[in-house]
Amino acid sequence: MQYTPNPDRYHNMIYNRCGQSGLLLPAISLGMWHNFGDDTPHQTKVDICTTAFDLGITHFDLANNYGPPAGSAEKAFGRILHEQFHGLRDEIIISSKAGYHMWSGPYGEWGSRKYLISSCEQSLKRLGIDYVDIFYSHRFDPNTPLEETMLALDHLVRSGKALYVGISSYNSQRTKEAYAILKSLGTPFIIHQPSYSMLNRWVETDGLLDTLESIGIGSIVFSPLAQGMLTDKYLHEVPQDSRASQSKSLHKKFLNEENQKNILSLHAIAQRRGQSLAQMAIAWVLRKKQVTSALIGASKPQQVKDCVAALKNLFFSQDEIQEIDLYAKDGHINIWAQSAEIDQER
Repeated sequence: MQYTPNPDRYHNMIYNRCGQSGLLLPAISLGMWHNFGDDTPHQTKVDICTTAFDLGITHFDLANNYGPPAGSAEKAFGRILHEQFHGLRDEIIISSKAGYHMWSGPYGEWGSRKYLISSCEQSLKRLGIDYVDIFYSHRFDPNTPLEETMLALDHLVRSGKALYVGISSYNSQRTKEAYAILKSLGTPFIIHQPSYSMLNRWVETDGLLDTLESIGIGSIVFSPLAQGMLTDKYLHEVPQDSRASQSKSLHKKFLNEENQKNILSLHAIAQRRGQSLAQMAIAWVLRKKQVTSALIGASKPQQVKDCVAALKNLFFSQDEIQEIDLYAKDGHINIWAQSAEIDQER
C-alpha cells in the first residue's frame, strides 16, 4: 500500500537550529543503531520510520556498521527511501558515520583518509543516494593525525558526498582541535554526537557542553534513555525480549537492587510531572540549550509516539532538578563503565 505522509506532520514538532548553522533539526531524531538489521522484520522498520516522519521527525541517523550484520541498517533505510519516502528526499536529513570496525584488514576502521572516504562511498551505495546530509567521524583515532581525519571530512564535502560534517564521542579538547582545523579549511562543521543522559553526565564534567556553546556547534545526544534504564521497562524485572536480557549494549549487572531503587524514585518524579520516565529523561537532556536534538531508538512505532510526547512538557523547576540529582548524579546510579562499553560497541 502506498504511503501518504501526514499533512500536519510539521505542526507539532519542535525544530532547533544546529549551532550557528542554517540547519534546523527536529528536537527528536530517530537512530538506527538497533532494530534495523536483518534480525528485525522489514515491515517493522517501515512502520517505525513512517510513524516517525508522520510526527515530524525528519532526521534519520545511521552509521556504516549498524545492523546486524554491519551495513544492513543502511540497506534497509535505502529501501524505505526508495519505496515509502520516494520523492521526499529534500524533506529528510540523513546522517551516517565511520570510525568503528566495518571490514577486514588494516583499512576497515578508525580515522584514516583511506577508511573514511571509502566508507562514505560504500554507505552512499547501500543507501542508494548521491550524498548524506551529515557525515561523522564516529570516534577519535589516537593513531592518525587529527588533520588527516578532518581533511577527509573536508574532502567529502568538497566532492559533494556530504553537506555538513560532525564528530562523535570526542572530548572537549579534541573537539576544540577539530574545530580549529575545520574552520581553517572552511568546512561546514556543525554538530557533535555525544552520549548524554541523567545517568551519564560526562559531557558536563568534561566541559564539552560549554565548548560547543563557545564555538557555535550544535549537538545531538545519543542514549538519552541510558539504553533503556530510563524507561518503564526495567522498573520491576528484566523482560525476555529486552536489550538487557539479550546483552545488547545494556548488561544485567547495571540493573541491581540499588540502581533499580533509584530508578523507581526517578519514575515517581516523572509521574508527578505527568510523564513517563522515558519522557522525562528526554525532556531533561533537551532542557540544555546546547542540545539540538535527542536521538532515540525504537523497536516498535508506539515507542516513537511516546518519546515525541515528551515535547509536551520540557520545563523543569529548580526543585525538580535538585530532586533528580539526588537519585541520578555523582554515582548514585553508576553506569560510567557501561558508557565506555557502549562507545566501543557503536
